[in-house]
Amino acid sequence: MASPEYHRIREIIASRRVSSDRPVNLEKFRANIEATARDLPVEVNGTMVDAGGVPAELQVTQDAAKEKLIIYFHGGGYIGGSIASHRNLTGHLALQSRYSVLSVEYRLAPEHAHPAAVEDAVTSYQWALANGYEPENIVLAGDSAGGGLTAACLIDLRDKQLPLPAAAVLISPWLDMSLAGETMITNDENDSSISAISMPRTRELFISEDQINDPLASPLEADLGGLPPLLIQVGDEEVLLSDSERFNEKAAASGVDVELRVWPEMFHVWHTCVGLFEEATAAIDEMTQFIWEKTGN
Repeated sequence: MASPEYHRIREIIASRRVSSDRPVNLEKFRANIEATARDLPVEVNGTMVDAGGVPAELQVTQDAAKEKLIIYFHGGGYIGGSIASHRNLTGHLALQSRYSVLSVEYRLAPEHAHPAAVEDAVTSYQWALANGYEPENIVLAGDSAGGGLTAACLIDLRDKQLPLPAAAVLISPWLDMSLAGETMITNDENDSSISAISMPRTRELFISEDQINDPLASPLEADLGGLPPLLIQVGDEEVLLSDSERFNEKAAASGVDVELRVWPEMFHVWHTCVGLFEEATAAIDEMTQFIWEKTGN
């Protein structure tokens, strides 16, 4: 059973859940995400860098293994979120892993529609290679839309025949723009943070109807052969649970070393609440153990 602290936060999040098929109020949507922003842990220093023209923040502890790098893509439905909104999560990832974390501020829709985010993700990875990071020391990670972006970045890197990173972590990833997963229906009343009803309105700001099956927008549509080891973390109450389950099945059938961790009771990207309840810290610990294993720490 989840901790009492978790349930208190879940109740707060559930009270703010938006369930509507009305057009997204973009200004309010972005402001609500930014309102949750918290500072980096005091042990972590952040420095803004120009990652090949893409803004990013390099987050490191004093004792970090600086040759090891986690490139992180934030969530926010491809239309919101930022370095700032995710500093608590990425900062604790830097703290718990003792690796450098590059938090990437990729371009957002609708001002910059698909495939701008994928282009920026690939550019940030190429910047890391150009700055001396070895592929076997790099891990990609991201949550929600950023989890989908992580998968899309891997697919594009593979198709461009660029050296792939050691591994990747997908947190509560959005992998299917068709929104066809079974749990979009069965978990809609269970999910405390995302409503299946509102997701098409988010999608229409990111892609056009004829792009729904583009593998770089919907990685579930892609050939997944040749991808590096993957860890997928998702809560069992999420509407996006089926995205993770189907992607895991397809990746495994393609010969990918993939681990699916379904966390009981957890809401969408519970990791952002690290410091507020124990399950968030434990999930980042699980990420860290996977990353260490795959990078030979």
